Amino acid sequence: MLSPDVIPAGPVVLRPHAPADAEAIVRACSDPEIVRFIPPVPVPYTHDDALRYLEQVEQEWKDGSAPFAIADAESGEWLGNISLRVARLAGNAEIGYLVAPWARGRGVATAATRALAGWALARGVERIELLTAPENLASQRVALAAGFRREGVRRAAEPRRDGARGDLVAFARLRGDSGEPVRPFLPGFPGGSLTDGVVRLRPLTETDAAAYLALQTVPDVVAYSVPPEAPTPAEAEERCRMAGTQWLAGERAEVAILDAVTGTFAGHIQLTAVIPPLGEAMTGYSVLPEFRGRGFAARAVNLLVGWAFAHTSLVRIVAGTSPANTASHRVLERAGFSREALIRGLLPGPDGTRLDDLRWYRLREGLRLQDPQP
Repeated sequence: MLSPDVIPAGPVVLRPHAPADAEAIVRACSDPEIVRFIPPVPVPYTHDDALRYLEQVEQEWKDGSAPFAIADAESGEWLGNISLRVARLAGNAEIGYLVAPWARGRGVATAATRALAGWALARGVERIELLTAPENLASQRVALAAGFRREGVRRAAEPRRDGARGDLVAFARLRGDSGEPVRPFLPGFPGGSLTDGVVRLRPLTETDAAAYLALQTVPDVVAYSVPPEAPTPAEAEERCRMAGTQWLAGERAEVAILDAVTGTFAGHIQLTAVIPPLGEAMTGYSVLPEFRGRGFAARAVNLLVGWAFAHTSLVRIVAGTSPANTASHRVLERAGFSREALIRGLLPGPDGTRLDDLRWYRLREGLRLQDPQP
């Protein structure tokens, strides 16, 4: 049986709960983010709920789990909860946590998670899981910073307040793992966005679903999509909802193109087909008709490719266009791309046909190329 130790964790300590924690727990559990991402939290959360929780943690210790309060290392002030729950399979456990809104942005969750994982692994636990909603990017960053590796998405794994079921992103840390922070292959934009004063790029989010759907149903955007079909509203919502977690996974960077002056959604650009061993990725883009003719697409491509070359190990970005899409050809030429090849019948077309793809490329500046062998 695990014992209720006091575990040092840098700026915080993990300690057993105390009756005096109840008032702070009530304040924290009224936070919209906690309510959103932890469905079992009662709404509204009362003082009686906090007292019931403090009784529950005493029973959890008896049942083999290890629930701790996260407290300030100097003052002892309650800052959050973190718990290690033993799973059904021997040697497995799961970590869950919440941090009060007034304690966020200080590395509290990461320090607590690293400390509790190390404590558990030293006591015989072989595998620790951490599950989080796809939209909860802050929690996913905590998992990576605490040495947990992303394993995938568990579809419809969590019951939600509205009766529906939501996906969960699964992370795990094993006894044999180094515990060092896991660095995402695709880092975030410096300061959260990129701009040249005319356009601004920021990560696509679930709030962009309606604008993204409107863009993807423009007839010429549909015609040059792969496949040439418009998404359904549900597909557009899913694309935007999952964009952040796919970025952290290194799978793709989905980006909104904004008018830098007004902040209006003007288009979409992506970095996809990311192949780290080859140092290669692909870009694609589309702009709403009312923003065309102002160089938005070329500016967006320049910004995104420049970021990729400066902040990742990518050395080659490719793009594919229809041979008939001369407007897109001009965008790529202005963004420093060169024609590479015409690939016959590469893409699915309407009614079972196949379409040619005109491939373009841009290499990182200063790249040393080996001369062709004779």
